[in-house]
Amino acid sequence: MLNPVWLRTFATVAASHSFSAAGRVLGLTQSTVSEHIRRLEGAVGRRLFTRDTHTVALTPDGEAMLVHARVILEAMAHAESQFRSPRLRGRVRLGCSDDIALGPLPGILAAFRNAHPDVELQITIAMTGRLYELLDAGAIDLLVGKRRLGDTRGTRLFTSHLQWIARSGTEVDLEQPLPLVLAAEPSVTRSVVLDALAVAGASWRIVCTSSSLAGSSAAARGGLGLTVRPQFMSGRGLAPPVNAARLPPLPDVEFVTLGAARLSQPAETLLQILRDSELRGDWTTV
Repeated sequence: MLNPVWLRTFATVAASHSFSAAGRVLGLTQSTVSEHIRRLEGAVGRRLFTRDTHTVALTPDGEAMLVHARVILEAMAHAESQFRSPRLRGRVRLGCSDDIALGPLPGILAAFRNAHPDVELQITIAMTGRLYELLDAGAIDLLVGKRRLGDTRGTRLFTSHLQWIARSGTEVDLEQPLPLVLAAEPSVTRSVVLDALAVAGASWRIVCTSSSLAGSSAAARGGLGLTVRPQFMSGRGLAPPVNAARLPPLPDVEFVTLGAARLSQPAETLLQILRDSELRGDWTTV
């Protein structure tokens, strides 16, 4: 059996290249350090260090063991940290836009639930504009969605390009006002799209309004018109129009996470997990 005390001593010797220096770091005598290494080498049946009067170096087996030792010691540190901390209890009210909910959010929620099983999660899926209203009204604790125009709050998670999509094979008649399928107010995407069209001087008409991404997708899939979604999302039966390159360009949008002014410990914990999660970075370029 690989005793974690021996492994910690082994890793410290490997880092310091000295039995005596490792002893000082660990508060052990040099003879105790030597005994730990001897017993570890005996347990694995391999020599882990080469030693002379001046140097201590890892053998090839020692280098391999160091990889395992670091993994084991790191896992132990995480376990000790989790069980040393008070067990979280309470409720977190999370607001999430449906594009994020249909993307990577489930894995993050599973990780939080596994770590804090006594915390109740209350999840509200809505358009981001509505989520800002709920957050400002104190009806939710956390928000994950697009950054609202003119709002500087929140921690940036990632940026995604907005793209035009329609029923597969659609060619838009550019001589006519663009037929739009958009989210109902308040919607960050709606505001961004209409601003972009105004800048481009394009003409348009709203042919369908929906309170959800699913509704907008269904209308676009049915051939009612164009809709918009972040580039990282895919949709069965939907694709950029054949002449998408001739449509007015759409901007990038930032996705952020934002918490209320005062958060409970469970809500603060989930907020930090979101900030450190796979949502952070450039994973949306695929």
